[in-house]
Amino acid sequence: MLVKMPQLGESVVEGTINRWLKAPGDQVTKYEPLVEVTTDKVNAEVPSPVDGTLTAIIAQDGQTLAVGEVICEIASQDEPGAADARSGEVEPAPSTEAPKPAANEALVAREAASGGPSPRTSPLVRRLAKEAGVDLSQVRASGPDGRVSRQDLEAHLATTAAAPALAAPAAPRSAPPEKAPAKPVTDAASQHRPAVSAGEDTAIELTPMRRAIAEHMVRTKATSPHATAWFEVDVSGVASLRQKIRADFERREGVPLTFLPFVIQAAVSGLKSYPILNSSFDAEHQRIILRRAIHVGIAVAVPDGLIVPVIHHADTLSLSGLAKRLQDLIERARSGRLTLDDIQGGTFTVNNPGSYGSMLSTPLINQPQAAILSMEKIVKRPVVVGDAIAIRSMMNLSMSFDHRVLDGAVANQYLSHVKEALEGLGPDTPIN
Repeated sequence: MLVKMPQLGESVVEGTINRWLKAPGDQVTKYEPLVEVTTDKVNAEVPSPVDGTLTAIIAQDGQTLAVGEVICEIASQDEPGAADARSGEVEPAPSTEAPKPAANEALVAREAASGGPSPRTSPLVRRLAKEAGVDLSQVRASGPDGRVSRQDLEAHLATTAAAPALAAPAAPRSAPPEKAPAKPVTDAASQHRPAVSAGEDTAIELTPMRRAIAEHMVRTKATSPHATAWFEVDVSGVASLRQKIRADFERREGVPLTFLPFVIQAAVSGLKSYPILNSSFDAEHQRIILRRAIHVGIAVAVPDGLIVPVIHHADTLSLSGLAKRLQDLIERARSGRLTLDDIQGGTFTVNNPGSYGSMLSTPLINQPQAAILSMEKIVKRPVVVGDAIAIRSMMNLSMSFDHRVLDGAVANQYLSHVKEALEGLGPDTPIN
């Protein structure tokens, strides 16, 4: 049977073959991983759909294919001729293309050179290791199933002469005369493929993630008529409550208590009162789809760009539950360990540009959702309270919404609800 590129997530239209885990002639069992595939949203292992023998690899390492394109062929144990395939006597299906090298030749070469299997890790870590000149088989892995994380690579580099390779900004390392100078690995370098210079200008090839983000941003602006509303919120009470319970909370729950769970909880409360915000516009049938479940996406900056893991059923979680779920998703997003379920099904998105110092923003809607809420930087400043001036912790909330789905009146009512929920918190507020 022919195995095709699966759709690895909502709005994903293509995937890039990262490396093959099986070679032609290998026996495979149903659900056993065949190949690692990279998309703009996640790195995933594609499992075998049947028991049988891998007879032909059609998509090569590094090749990008659209969803539905054939990547390999498997002779199922239930198909005629499968027995011959298992004995190695079945020839691959004829092809009109020129012969290509076996997809896993590079893998075999790496394993032969290192004396063992190539370590499991993400494409980002492999790229960083290659640019830093590090053999990943020499890196101590701390991840599940011996997976090498970026933190493992950085720890390895910190104990070797290659440590400057992950410093940014820094001048290129000196190298022996017979080798070119090592290229520093920076956030910019990790977001793009190698640059090509042409005169005074430099052309930077987009990574699959960067290209998909660009396409998604253009599509969302072209699809939804955006409007943005801003509210100023006094979060002095939240700050006092957080300061009072922070140490005990972190000791009891094992995760840090940031301002983000408070904002998510208030946002969810608003979605219950104004469910039109938890919806999407069905352009084909010219109707609005109200989402029953509340699944809140959280925008997380990663070295390759931006990813939005989802807190499913956020309305059922307590403040501590939200904090734990947040910590887990953010850590796994930044280490490349998110699963497909982690990034699917979002109905509303919360962004936190304030963590980078943003005071006001106009976020772009994460299609096909109806709105996105951004929390900006919290700053202390003088504010008129009654007839006096007081120093208060103030924060702006920015929300962009799809004007096809709702109007400014409802958007402002929603933001007013979120504002009241946050301003209603204080040092004596019990938390769950």
